Amino acid sequence: MEEMARLDSAGLFEKLFEFSPDAVVVVDQAGSIVRANAQAEAMFGYERHDLIGQSVEMLMPERFRAIHPRHRTNYNATPHRRPMGAGLELFGKRKNGTEFPVDIMLGPLETEHGPLVLTVIRDLSEKKKAEEDLRRSEEEKRYLEEELITAHQFEEIIGNTTGLKRVLKQVETVAPTDATVLVLGETGTGKELIARAIHNLSPRRDYPFVKLNCSAIPAGLLESELFGHEKGAFTGAIAQKIGRLELAHHGTLFLDEIGDLPLELQPKILRALQEREFERLGGTRTIPVNVRLVAATNRDLAKMVEQREFRSDLYYRLKVFPIEIPPLRERLEDIPLLVKYFVNQHARRMNRRIETIPPEIMRALTRWRWPGNVRELENFMERAVILSPGPALRAPLAELQLTAEPASQPTASLQDAEREHILRVLREAKGMISGPAGAAKRLGLKRTTLNSKLKKLGIKRSDYI
Repeated sequence: MEEMARLDSAGLFEKLFEFSPDAVVVVDQAGSIVRANAQAEAMFGYERHDLIGQSVEMLMPERFRAIHPRHRTNYNATPHRRPMGAGLELFGKRKNGTEFPVDIMLGPLETEHGPLVLTVIRDLSEKKKAEEDLRRSEEEKRYLEEELITAHQFEEIIGNTTGLKRVLKQVETVAPTDATVLVLGETGTGKELIARAIHNLSPRRDYPFVKLNCSAIPAGLLESELFGHEKGAFTGAIAQKIGRLELAHHGTLFLDEIGDLPLELQPKILRALQEREFERLGGTRTIPVNVRLVAATNRDLAKMVEQREFRSDLYYRLKVFPIEIPPLRERLEDIPLLVKYFVNQHARRMNRRIETIPPEIMRALTRWRWPGNVRELENFMERAVILSPGPALRAPLAELQLTAEPASQPTASLQDAEREHILRVLREAKGMISGPAGAAKRLGLKRTTLNSKLKKLGIKRSDYI
């Protein structure tokens, strides 16, 4: 009876061994493979006879092979049932060189030929994919929530001038394609609005529109924000992060202020666009990605290429279809439409009822050159609504310091007017550039954009302090 029980037990073990849904590999104390089941063949891509007698390290990525013998020696000293590499992310390596995440359980096995180690290997690829899909879904949800609470400068494209109609015709032409678009224009002209219009008119409209402002994120964090990172990739990376590029899969990635993209990141984004694949920071797995890129800048990229501040190959990759948005001073006929739109928008938000805009105010607004473009106009109209308790709009026209010069003044005079306007605001802000009461906020500009203008216009600190 005991002999039969042993035979039944041996037969049961053989069946469990051979038909296990996990890969099972039996290894001796020297690390040589003694037995392997059918699932081990399927999982790793080897024939069984190719595995027998080989070192178990052949099933591991190279980075784990050097340290594994020491772990095996420690295990052999006190063999017991336990997971391998508890708390670590383990990977197996197939015959074709590809890696996949695994969970490994070790257990001692006493035989007539001596002690062996039973190694059960579970492929975690599906589990990891499900976790990643869930994480991506959560990241997308968080990103969309951020988008919903972000106040966009514009909700509609307002204007009837020839220059704006030309831009809209270009948007209509390029949107159905997958071509890369470079949106050019001064700060505050509505480049993001044009990028969104391209996305909304494209076949990708049902997928995410994901934006990243290259000047708003410190250079050290920009790579992680763009490509994502793996857990432990750097100090503080306590969890895996899905990057903006991956979030935009099948959709549109909008890189605003791309002229501020660090040189060291430019070949990486170029490779991702050309090869349609990338790796997360600290990762080894290549991730396929299918995005349509729309980039925007207020800088002269051609000049930056000449000065070796921007890569020429990325510049030509971006300049497939350039769209240049005219500044507001070239759209004077659109100013009354924009004024009425912004007054209605902000009055409704503040529960104000403004019924009339005095003609002298509209004339003054039309004569001003608006160096900060539509963004400056919107900010000014918001202040005007705040200052208007009654049905007639009041506007702080003294801020504009209107000149009596005609609208057709040369470019040099425009620069002089812009310089004087910025100097006046800097003096009012007591020299502060950033912050709630800083000059950048008052002008409706970003801090980096204002600093660029100061350099361009030759404004020194001694000029306003």
